[in-house]
Amino acid sequence: MDVLSSRLLLRPTDAARSQAFYRDVLGLAVHREFGPPEHRGLVFFLGNGLLEVSGHADERPRGTALWVQVRDLAAEVDRLAAAGVPVVAPPALQPWGLREATVTDPDGVAIVLVEVPADHPLRADVRPPA
Repeated sequence: MDVLSSRLLLRPTDAARSQAFYRDVLGLAVHREFGPPEHRGLVFFLGNGLLEVSGHADERPRGTALWVQVRDLAAEVDRLAAAGVPVVAPPALQPWGLREATVTDPDGVAIVLVEVPADHPLRADVRPPA
């Protein structure tokens, strides 16, 4: 498989509500908009990928989670909690060495917010030479 591009597709129960959440509450930047006004689709930048929130689902998505690395986990969790976003798991150091917290979108999709500590192996490639 020669992958040229990819994105995660999210089909919410209420597209306008979920689009507003990802744009206005999480603060994701819009990559593009498409479709007629009554069925507008939005594609958001999501780190090194894209998240498309479009279409409609009759049921809430199940088994889907977004993994989003942030610079300051505590600050983001505080900001989102103040905006009324449900925090289902507060910030905690996980056994694999990452600090994580989980919030949910309006359909209950888990959004795992991750902070990579300075001494974690994921940062090994970005450390300046000694």
